[in-house]
Amino acid sequence: MTTNDIPGYKIDAVFGEVMGLTVRARHIGAQFTASFRSIGGGELPEMTKALYESRLEVVARMVTEAEQKGANAIVAARFDTSEMGQNWTEVCSYGTAVFVIPIPEGQPGATGQSAYLSANPQAR
Repeated sequence: MTTNDIPGYKIDAVFGEVMGLTVRARHIGAQFTASFRSIGGGELPEMTKALYESRLEVVARMVTEAEQKGANAIVAARFDTSEMGQNWTEVCSYGTAVFVIPIPEGQPGATGQSAYLSANPQAR
């Protein structure tokens, strides 16, 4: 989650920064095809797919690291992408691992969802 807080939830513990990282070599066939497509302009589906898959991978790694620390949420999540050399791309996601608890009904900041989850812990 890219926000610094989660509506209806109180951050009860902060475990610190977590991240996921991957460095990918560009597929020569996809890069070759994309080179020809770039002449005419427009989207390069091969590169879009590679970047999308990389982002999914780094988010999964970040979530795993957060869970290993005992967190049940990540706040202030961000992505960073950079090229390394001519054929490699680095994709990183990072954020702050936290433990959140739902705010019960009647308390300041409660939402319908947090009130329900607070009253029904088995639904979490």
